[in-house]
Order: sequence, then C-alpha cells, then structure tokens
Amino acid sequence: MNNPITIDYIRILEIDLPLRIPFQISGGTMRSRRSIIVEFHSEGAIGYGESAPFEYPFYSSETIGSVKALHHDLLIERIEGKTFSSFEEFNAALQAGVRGNPFARCGFENAFWDLVAVKEKKTYQTLIAEEMRGLGVEERYCACADRVASGVAIGIPEKEDLGQLRDWIEMYKREGYRRTKIKIRPGWDEAACRVSREVLGSDFLLWADTNASYDLDQHLETLKRLDQFRLAFLEQPLHYDDLLDHAKLGKSIATAVCLDESLKSARIARQAVECDASRIWNVKVQRMGGLLESIKVYALAVKHGIKLWGGTMPESGIGAQAILALASFAGFVYPADIEPSSRWYEAGLDPVEITMSHDGWIEVPGVRGIGELIDRERWKNVARVIRE
Repeated sequence: MNNPITIDYIRILEIDLPLRIPFQISGGTMRSRRSIIVEFHSEGAIGYGESAPFEYPFYSSETIGSVKALHHDLLIERIEGKTFSSFEEFNAALQAGVRGNPFARCGFENAFWDLVAVKEKKTYQTLIAEEMRGLGVEERYCACADRVASGVAIGIPEKEDLGQLRDWIEMYKREGYRRTKIKIRPGWDEAACRVSREVLGSDFLLWADTNASYDLDQHLETLKRLDQFRLAFLEQPLHYDDLLDHAKLGKSIATAVCLDESLKSARIARQAVECDASRIWNVKVQRMGGLLESIKVYALAVKHGIKLWGGTMPESGIGAQAILALASFAGFVYPADIEPSSRWYEAGLDPVEITMSHDGWIEVPGVRGIGELIDRERWKNVARVIRE
C-alpha cells in the first residue's frame, strides 16, 4: 500500500443465508450461512470483510458467538480511529496478545485489504502481487489469470443415502464442475468413493475430504483400501492439529495426503515442509486469519514445490472475493472450492452473486473494492446491523 489509512469507524453486521441443501461434514451439519460482515469506513470509503466460522465448533474452535465477542471486547477498540501504513502493521495490531482466533481476525483483515483497494483504486490481484514481490516470490508465481476453475464439494447425505449421493454427483457433473470432492468419515468412505467413481469414470478429478475424522492407528487399513479409487488425494484425514501422523500416513498409503485444518499459519506451513507432512495444501483465507498470512503460506509453498488449491467455508460472495483473487495465481494447481452462489443459496439471496460458466469457470472481478459488486437491495434484505 502507498499511503497511511485511518479507520474512522467500524460497522458490524450479521447475515443469515439459508442453504438450499443442508451441508454435512464428518463433524456436523450446516443449514444456513450465518456470518459476520465488517465494514471499515475511512473518509467516505468503505471496505468489506467477512468472518465465517460455523455456529458450532466442529470445524475450528471458533463460532459466530466467539467472533462477536472478540470483535466487541477487543478488536473494535484496538482498530477504530487508528492509522496504519502497511498490511504488516495492521496484522501486528490484530495479533498482539491474541492467540488464535483467525476467523475473527479475518473479517477485520479482509476489510482493511478491501479499503486499501478502494482508496488506491487497485484490484485485489494487483495488491496481492505487490505483497508477493515484497516477500521475494519468483515472478512466474506472481502471475495470475482472469478466472478460476471451480470444483464442487458434496456433503454427506442425510441417512448416508448412496442413491442421493449418486444423484448429486450426476447433477453436478452435468452442471460443468471441473472436479468433485466428497465428504467422508469412518463408515461412510469405501461405498461413497465407489459410487463416485462409477458416476464420474476412472479419469475425472476426484478427492475425498475427511475433516480430520480418522485415526492413524485405528483406521490405517481402511485408508489403505481407499487407494483403489484413484483419488487425487485425501484431504486432512487425521487430527485437526496434527502434522507428524500425516507424514507417517503419507508413507503408508499410495494416495497423496493434503493438509487443511492443520495449516493455520506460515509458521505451521514451515514445520509441515520440514517434517514432510504433505506435498499438497489447501489455502483457506478464513482459517489463516486473512490474506497476508495466506500469501506468506503461498510464498513458502511455491518455494518448496508444494501444490496448492483454494478452499472456502463457504463464505458469502463478500468473503469469497479474497480467495477468488488469490486462487487465480499460478501456484494454485487444483480447482478451487469456490462455487457459484446458486450452488448454496436460493436465487436473490447472496449480496454478491458468484456465477459459473457452463464448463466450470468463475471469472475474477476486475473491481477496485467489493462495494462495486454488492446488490444493495439484497444487502438491505439479508444484513442486520449489530454495531452501528
């Protein structure tokens, strides 16, 4: 960023977007996308960010309630009325004396990025590339595209109905997604992978996400049996805070291992490289506390030949803009979990509508700030002010 920015005041809102289909992972079920929207106001300009944990702590330790508490009790007072000259300085202020809480920090951090984009009249991609160069990223990895390949993430059907899974996979295949990811857990794995391969064929890009539901000692033989399905990888098969057992698992099965929940910071990413925990990483801006930390993880990954892909929680179209821009860079090699708004929500709900082409591509908006994308009528209908 070129010039210091003062945050005049902060406005906090909550949105609640009912899902078209309940989304079940190994730890719990989401029926609506409740999340917290942060607005940073500065001299008439507005920057938007989103904090998007689940309502209950089955993915991370954070919840909507914990995010609200940290915003109210600490972060608003720390940031409002203050002036910042760089993304590093802003992040240092967010993190001082705060352990963890990346989702809560992400809403503020992304609002600051968006405010910088508005005030400097730059796209997210331009700002991201500038930060990458400052970190010494090779120029070829500072290149980005104008679109991102979209992959569908399919939850566990109610009552573990294989017929429902088959119907979903067939439907999403027709809609043009460029890969399929299915959620699995102990007891819902081999049969689900078999049905997926029957529908998709032997060559279509497919992987399975366990959301940390397996144990190395208890489930190694089960995980070995998944090798037969030619999965691109297993996403976070073991404990949500683990690196070492993932390294051991990677030497015991033929299927590659991908880190998700474990990968919370550049520090942990460095440790993952040193212990060879995984050669495939999922980058979620929410899980890492914002774009700057995600870019630092990106810099480590491309330096060490780690393959990347972009994940979502999912966020609304507001929160998705950060990973949509980042996932367009050359170091991301697998289709992202960024999906069109119609995949998740009824028509006319998402305040920033994300659309996908018939062959599975999502365009990266070339705007200078999310405010240019927000449908104001929808915004009035779905957003509730909780701090004016």
